[in-house]
Amino acid sequence: MKIAVLSTDPTLYSTRKLVEAGEKRGHEVQVIDYLRCYMNITSMKPKVIYMGEPLEGFDAIIPRIGASQTFYGTAVVRQFEMMGVFTTNPSQAISRSRNKLHCLQLLAREGIGLPVTGFAHSTQDIDGLINTVGGAPLVIKLLEGTQGIGVVLAETYQTAKSVIEAFRALYANILVQEFIEEAGGADLRCFVVGDRVIAAIKRQGPEGEFRSNLHRGGKAEKIKLSPEERSTAVRSAKAMGLRVAGVDLLRSNHGPVVMEVNSSPGLEGIEAATGVDVSGKIIEFLQKNVGKGQVRDRIEG
Repeated sequence: MKIAVLSTDPTLYSTRKLVEAGEKRGHEVQVIDYLRCYMNITSMKPKVIYMGEPLEGFDAIIPRIGASQTFYGTAVVRQFEMMGVFTTNPSQAISRSRNKLHCLQLLAREGIGLPVTGFAHSTQDIDGLINTVGGAPLVIKLLEGTQGIGVVLAETYQTAKSVIEAFRALYANILVQEFIEEAGGADLRCFVVGDRVIAAIKRQGPEGEFRSNLHRGGKAEKIKLSPEERSTAVRSAKAMGLRVAGVDLLRSNHGPVVMEVNSSPGLEGIEAATGVDVSGKIIEFLQKNVGKGQVRDRIEG
C-alpha cells in the first residue's frame, strides 16, 4: 500500500512510529504536512497538491490533525475522501470529536456514562448553572481548551462563581461538570482501533493536581479494564464515527464516565507503559480494511 501520514512534524514520536510500522510491513509511507497542501475542488477530478505536485496513488491516509488546525486539516482529509482514499478517521468524525459540546451531546444520546454537565455562554443565572451539576466542587472548562489548558477546579461555591464570571467577561463558551472526587486525580486512556480496545493505561496526576495529562507531569501505568470500561470506550469511539481513538474515562461511584474522545491520540505514553505496538496495530487495521471501500457516515447530528 501507499500510505500518507498527515502531520506537520515528521520528527514527532507518533509520526515516526507510524512510518516505521508501515515500512516494516512493506508499505510505502510518506509524511505530508497538510498545512502546506492546497486543493483543486472540482466534481470531475478533485486533487490535493503538495510541493507543486498532485498527490496521487495513495491507498490510505492516517490523519494526525492538531487541535488548533482542525478546520484546515479536516478540509484536506475531506478532499482525500472525495478522491476515494481510505482514512483511519473520517473528516466528519474528527470534527465531532474536536467540538467538546457536540461530542458530549452525541455520547449522551447513546446513553454513555458522562459526568453531570452544564453548558453556558453569557448566562446571568450563575447560581442555576452551578446547581445544575450539584454545586461545588466542580470543574469549569473553556470549550476550546486542550491538554488540560483552560480547565479549572473550583473547590468552593465562591471560587466557582468568580471563575464563571471571569470567563463570561471573555465572551467564552464554558462547560461546567461535576467533580469526580473518587477518581483521585487519575483517568484511564483507552486506545481503540476498529471495534476493540488494544491498549489501556492509568494516568495519574502529580500530587495536588486534579488533571492527569502526561503533558502536565502525569505518570502512566498499564491497567486492566473491566468489561464495562471496554464496552464504554468502544461505544464512545463508534458514537463519534472514529476508527482510531483515545477515549478518556474516569472511574466514578456510578461506573465509568467519559471525559473526552480524542481523534489523534499520542502513541508514546501508551506504547511505553504497555509495551503494545500501537502504531503496528493501526497499520494492520489499514491492511484489513483498505479496499473494502469507504463506509458511509450515518451518524445524525
